[in-house]
Amino acid sequence: MTLAGLDAGILGPALLAGLLVLATHVPLGMKVLERGIVFIDLAIAQIAGIGVIAADVMGFEAQGWAVQISALSAAALGALLLTWTERRWPEIQEALIGVLFVIASCTGLLLLAGNPHGGEHLKDLLVGQILWVSSEQLLQMAVLTILVLAIWFGTGQRLGRAGFYLLFALAVTASVQLVGVYLVFASLIIPALATRAWLRRRLPVAWALGALAYLLGLALSAVFDLPSGAVVVLAMAGLGLLLAACSKIRPQTCSADRQP
Repeated sequence: MTLAGLDAGILGPALLAGLLVLATHVPLGMKVLERGIVFIDLAIAQIAGIGVIAADVMGFEAQGWAVQISALSAAALGALLLTWTERRWPEIQEALIGVLFVIASCTGLLLLAGNPHGGEHLKDLLVGQILWVSSEQLLQMAVLTILVLAIWFGTGQRLGRAGFYLLFALAVTASVQLVGVYLVFASLIIPALATRAWLRRRLPVAWALGALAYLLGLALSAVFDLPSGAVVVLAMAGLGLLLAACSKIRPQTCSADRQP
């Protein structure tokens, strides 16, 4: 245990990366929860990961445009496939999303089978490297975040099924390379789930929950020298449980939000 790890030069960019991910994933997560397709982000993130792995196998630069195009193309194809399956078999959409996730995961493992650094690449994809985000990555993510939020709040319900899936794929493709699959899922689902009882001010409360979890998780991981992504996920889960329990034990905390 040491306080030397509390370096603002490292934790600051990591926290900013988390806030950028939360900015888009919290509102998207509420929609995902409403539609009952909770595991869509795992599937899309894993498919985007296949694009990243495939580009790496072909020898493209890790942070180059070829990798981004490969990841986004894979995620977009996955999004279009899920659009079609929801239209064709809406009653089993969640099951199909789970099957797609498993297929994508196994495909990724096969692509990495002959890579001597395959285990490291897989760990980076799942847990992420949030402590080592670059200023260029943050700038790209900031631009993408503004674009996604503008489309989301500007079009509202007019996006349609295909539009929602494609916008979701765009947001997840960027975030999974920044923070990893686990943090993408946590950022999408936990704040939305913990604030489901809030009818008003739900969005800012969910954003605040996620931001506090990133701040607490990054600080704890630095002090105890633990993997940052895993600690942030656990911090978010713990804070989410506390908020949900508070909402049940003391309804007045969100009673004002239940009024019409």
